[in-house]
Amino acid sequence: MSVKQRTLKNSITISGVGLHTGKQTNLTFRPAPENHGYKFQRVDLPGNPIINADVDNVVDTSRGTTLEQNGARIYTTEHVLAALVGMEIDNVLMEMDGPEMPIMDGSSMPFIKKLEEAGNVEQNAERIYFELTENLTFEDPIKQVEMLAVPQNEFRVTVMVDYNSDVLGTQHAHIYKISDFKDEIAMCRTFVFLHELEALLAHDLIKGGDLNNAIVLVDKEVSEEKINHLKKIFHKEDMEIKGKGVLNNTTLHHFNEPARHKLLDIVGDLALVGVPLKMHILAARPGHAGNIAFAKKIKELIKSKKKEPKKFNLEKNPIYNINDITKMLPHRFPFLMVDKIIEMDSNSIVGVKNVTLNEPFFQGHFPDNPIFPGVMQLEAMAQVGGIFALSQVPDPEFYSTYFMKIDGVKFKQKVIPGDTLVFQLTLESPIRRGLVNMRGIGFVNGKEVCEATMLAQIIKDKQPKEVNTILTQ
Repeated sequence: MSVKQRTLKNSITISGVGLHTGKQTNLTFRPAPENHGYKFQRVDLPGNPIINADVDNVVDTSRGTTLEQNGARIYTTEHVLAALVGMEIDNVLMEMDGPEMPIMDGSSMPFIKKLEEAGNVEQNAERIYFELTENLTFEDPIKQVEMLAVPQNEFRVTVMVDYNSDVLGTQHAHIYKISDFKDEIAMCRTFVFLHELEALLAHDLIKGGDLNNAIVLVDKEVSEEKINHLKKIFHKEDMEIKGKGVLNNTTLHHFNEPARHKLLDIVGDLALVGVPLKMHILAARPGHAGNIAFAKKIKELIKSKKKEPKKFNLEKNPIYNINDITKMLPHRFPFLMVDKIIEMDSNSIVGVKNVTLNEPFFQGHFPDNPIFPGVMQLEAMAQVGGIFALSQVPDPEFYSTYFMKIDGVKFKQKVIPGDTLVFQLTLESPIRRGLVNMRGIGFVNGKEVCEATMLAQIIKDKQPKEVNTILTQ
């Protein structure tokens, strides 16, 4: 069953300081059209530049994921993107009047609460997943990061972290489906070891850091001098460090909250692949650099898969054979252009046209260099769409389908006698008031030869039709 894309019902704003820049930012989530994806917009810069949430735009992964495009940067994108993925929202424009996403409490939960407040709506376009069919691996031997993706019909993530620390130890976390994200992962906060804080400050990071937006782990004995220094930095005179553990004895949401936060980061970073994923990710000691390197490998795999020929099983028993088709369509020789239907569901159909030299139009198009005319390809595509449309009504022999509009027509290579044309058509929107809008692609040997978007109307005839019909999309 197809799943539709979703966007927000209303715009909504959340405000806070950036973890590393310390600058106040107002972040506004706005509804976006189908196939828009996730985009950021710096409304505080001249020209209001757009930054696509694309792994190819990542320019830094030190303590967060930074994107840059059109001369503009966005810092610490992972928690917001994880919230959008976890809420299964596909299309959003995020307007910002500052350079960095608000850190809030260091988790994704504040963003999820805002997104829930905004509401979401289903769109007409189908959500297109990338479904892994083979194992994919990544390894960074220096950082001891290992990542593996295996085929799975859900988006699953399993994480193991091991920092050789008595405080943190070895931890595991997992989600078996993305709908678990809100309740199991979203509230888990970012974390840092106390001995790392001074190094981060020396690199001009965590200017917006606060004990309220991160878990600080204490794994070494700390001198009184350093404690006093940290009190001044964080303006916390009541800061307590009682041996090893969690600074100020912060209560963890889960005993393995650090591992769950690493899982959260993976979800946010992999959103930069640009499509929803169906695979099981297994990650050992992950970090932003490894997440982004793995996201790039997934994106490259998606690109390579798009170049592969489309595969259809032409040997399977047809859903409709030529006798079935003539009972539905009024066309006859020389205008019946569909030989069989091999696939059909509630959203799409696949039909076959065998091109032979016996077609009458080859007498003039062109006798010495026979080419299947483009308009005839569209007619054949339309008839496949017509079969889909008529299959949706009772007693289809009492109905006809009529063209209303055709858009986006392209012919990519010639079709000649001996070719088998396979047409795949998919609904662009639900059928309403008899209007059928379909996107069609024609293939020969798995390669695209033509495409078009067609609109047709199903009309009931007063009497059983004898001759007429053309088609839809």
